Amino acid sequence: MGHGIHPMLIVFPLGLLATSVIFDILYLITDRTGFQISAAYTIAAGVIGGLVAALFGLVDWRAIPSGTRAKRIGAVHGIGNVIVVALFAASWLIRLAADNWEPNAAALACSFLGIVLSGGTAWLGGELVERLGISVSDNANVNAPSSLRRAPARGA
Repeated sequence: MGHGIHPMLIVFPLGLLATSVIFDILYLITDRTGFQISAAYTIAAGVIGGLVAALFGLVDWRAIPSGTRAKRIGAVHGIGNVIVVALFAASWLIRLAADNWEPNAAALACSFLGIVLSGGTAWLGGELVERLGISVSDNANVNAPSSLRRAPARGA
């Protein structure tokens, strides 16, 4: 229907992983068990969502012409996001081995480093769309009709 699937999917893992970091911070402040358990569950859902989004991102990346700046940025964006997902997966595995999902310093470091890196990779994704026009329709403009209609765009 005229839209890439990858940009629609990334909001879920990004939101879930960011929420897990908020739960970790709340756990550190309050020492309430519910926050550490909530962080573990949101990490698990975020990692699964990240893997699904990555599949569609790979499909989009393959469509970018070779030898372009966009292809290079897309590769760094994708590799960076694989590292983000790996960091959160490591954090989850460390918690899994602990009593009651309690995060130790290594688990927290993985999550906090992962969320910082995700800010950079998100910026690169924005660079692809906003600056380089990747996944932006050739017919896009401020008066373009809905993608649900087949009518051509009016004036540029």
